[in-house]
Amino acid sequence: MAIQVKICGITSTDAADAALRAGVEFAGLMFHPKSPRNLAPDQAHALAGRLRGRTQIVAVLADASDETIAGVNAIIRPDFIQLHGAETPERVAAIRARFQVQLIKVIPVAEAADLTGVAAYEDNADMFMFDAKAPTGAEREGGHGTAFDWKILSGRTIRRPWLLAGGLNSENVARAVHASGAPGVDVSSGVETSPGVKSPSLIAEFVAAARGAQFKSGAAA
Repeated sequence: MAIQVKICGITSTDAADAALRAGVEFAGLMFHPKSPRNLAPDQAHALAGRLRGRTQIVAVLADASDETIAGVNAIIRPDFIQLHGAETPERVAAIRARFQVQLIKVIPVAEAADLTGVAAYEDNADMFMFDAKAPTGAEREGGHGTAFDWKILSGRTIRRPWLLAGGLNSENVARAVHASGAPGVDVSSGVETSPGVKSPSLIAEFVAAARGAQFKSGAAA
C-alpha cells in the first residue's frame, strides 16, 4: 500500500498546485495566528477552492473554540479538522458530536511514555498524527522542524490510520518510514525555503522519496 502524504501549511497557489501534481492525499491549511503559515479567510477560501475534489483538505487548529471551528468550517468546508493543541479526549468527542467532521488528533511525542494516552482518543479520532513535542518555551504547538526517535512507534498497535511528522524532509523520510512503520507522513518546514514559503521542487522531491520508501528493504506496507 502506498505511503500517504500530507503537505501542511500551504499558503500559495504554487504550493497547492505542486502538492496536487505530486498526488498527495492531504493538504493542510493553517488557522493559528502565531504561525507563519496562518491564513486570512479570503486566502484560505481561495486555496480550498483550488484543492477541493482533488485532495483531502485539512483545517489545522489548536485549542480552538466552537465559534472558531464553525467559522473555519464555513470558510473552507474541510474534509478533516486537525486538532494540534492540548484537546482532551472529552473535547475531541464534543467536537466530533457537534460538527460531524472527520478529526485528526495530533499527539506530541518525545518519549515512549507520551503514547500511553492514545487509546483514550481512538473512539473519536479518525486519524492520528505523531509529531515532535514543541521545544520548551515555544509560543505555538508542533515540532518546529525537529524529529523524535521514530523507533518509539515501531510495532505498536494503533487502531486508526496515522501520520508521522516532525523534522521530515526528502533526505530522511524513507528512513523515518522504515524506523517507525508509518503508513503516512506529514511535512511542512521540510519543503520550505523560508518559514511559510513552500518550494514546488522540494514538495516533488519529498513526495517521490516518501513513495519510494515502500519499495526499499524493510519498508512499511
